[in-house]
Amino acid sequence: MKIYLDACSLQRPLDNKTQIRVALEAEAVLGVLALCEAGDLDLISSEVLAFEVSRTPQLSRREYGFEILSKARTFVSLKDTIEERARMFAAVGVKPLDALHLASAEAAQADFFCTCDDRFLKKAKSLPDLKMKVVSPIELAEEFEP
Repeated sequence: MKIYLDACSLQRPLDNKTQIRVALEAEAVLGVLALCEAGDLDLISSEVLAFEVSRTPQLSRREYGFEILSKARTFVSLKDTIEERARMFAAVGVKPLDALHLASAEAAQADFFCTCDDRFLKKAKSLPDLKMKVVSPIELAEEFEP
């Protein structure tokens, strides 16, 4: 199965874990990354993810993001078809960068798209013709429970 973690999900393990939800999501992301490293899941990276990670102000978070992305088996370069699909998402209220993430994940034929952003999650789940399942980190981890 192919997994696309957006930038906020990718960085969740480094967030302050004083809130229970953040701590649970961080553990869920780490569990999914462990399954990727074991070869049980395929992590997807993209030009859009690399761009967003490169804009991370804190060096340690930026390095962590690139380290995780380096383990991806699939890399999606930005193409006209992705930009066109992203414009369709943006036309219904998805923020432009988020729309590019969704379109990149679709282009890679992701099975799951994961985000910690509640507004984006709700909007993406409401898209009628999305070709993958959009989930939170906890929902994603639950997909792989025995």
